[in-house]
Amino acid sequence: MKRIKEIVDFIRILYKQPDGFIPLHAPVFNGNEKKYLEECIDTTFVSSVGRFVDIFEDEVALYTGAKRAVVCDNGTNALYMALILEGVTRGDEVITQPLTFIATANAITYTGAQPIFVDIDKDTLGLSPDALVEFLDINTTQNSGRCINKITERKIAACVPMHTYGHPCRIDQIVHICKQYNIAVVEDAAESMGSLYMEKHTGTFGSIGVLSFNGNKILTTGGGGMLLFQDEGLADKAKHLTTQSKVPHPWEFVHDAIGYNYRMPNINAALGLAQLEQLNNFVKTKREIANAYQQFFKSNSIEFIKEPDHARSNYWLNSILLRDKEERDSFLKYSNANDVMTRPTWELMNHLPMFKEAQCGELSNAEWIAARLVNIPSSVIHNS
Repeated sequence: MKRIKEIVDFIRILYKQPDGFIPLHAPVFNGNEKKYLEECIDTTFVSSVGRFVDIFEDEVALYTGAKRAVVCDNGTNALYMALILEGVTRGDEVITQPLTFIATANAITYTGAQPIFVDIDKDTLGLSPDALVEFLDINTTQNSGRCINKITERKIAACVPMHTYGHPCRIDQIVHICKQYNIAVVEDAAESMGSLYMEKHTGTFGSIGVLSFNGNKILTTGGGGMLLFQDEGLADKAKHLTTQSKVPHPWEFVHDAIGYNYRMPNINAALGLAQLEQLNNFVKTKREIANAYQQFFKSNSIEFIKEPDHARSNYWLNSILLRDKEERDSFLKYSNANDVMTRPTWELMNHLPMFKEAQCGELSNAEWIAARLVNIPSSVIHNS
């Protein structure tokens, strides 16, 4: 109990808040947010048409190095749309990791495909290339350029690795492996805006990358997401489908395909643009917080999750590993009872009732991490 109390006391010192509630991650609005929102209201362009939508797409593409970016109403629908664009359909299978937010598995299920869960690496918390190769070598065969699961006889159409808590996985290796097996890669970069791997922004390694701008993310639009593309044609198709497949015309309403109302309102894009202008400072400050945590936990013999090799993490959510599930649960109970918000990682997807029958690889790393990991307060510290 002594070291548990010491952690909570340090968090209060770090955030210069001796009492009161400390959230896990709160947004910071210190830039042009009010100015841009007022412009939306003054011009009446508060819905899905307006200049901030176009500017936000262009600026995110420039920031990440993607050729194009297409806004979406949230990250889950962006991920679903990415899978649709890659041709994933009912009866297919999609490989992902068991340690992820439910949106990853839900988006796969929306397509009618079945998820397959493959283990993570302990240092990245993301999909393990070694585990991926092992699963594919044992369980698949190639048939007319398609990767076929020998057990279910279904096509494995895509792979969705996730950059957990903003820490890049070994995405270059995953893309290389999937190319050999004729599997499309949709990169779940929902939590990693501002993170780099091999000096390249996450979300730009796979054929399509997905970002989330939920209220708790490092950059928020209140609610929203984005698709990142290296293929202009695919980006055009995404924009068309997510705006109800409406054929451009000054007054006629003609639609040439089943479309989706996944548009981001101008008012949300305005908020996002103001946040993007501050993103480099957000990342800098969060990395300073992570460094302070790292030094503290090093002196207390507690493992702090550091950025992987060849990566520059945004440290969206800082995480520690405790001795075992018992100590983890004791820490969660004590910290939350003392108004310092902490949480365990997500329940593993294969433990949830709707996915309990899903095919899995050997998941020892994910099980080990899930029993020990705790997220600790990670908000940007500002001196306004």
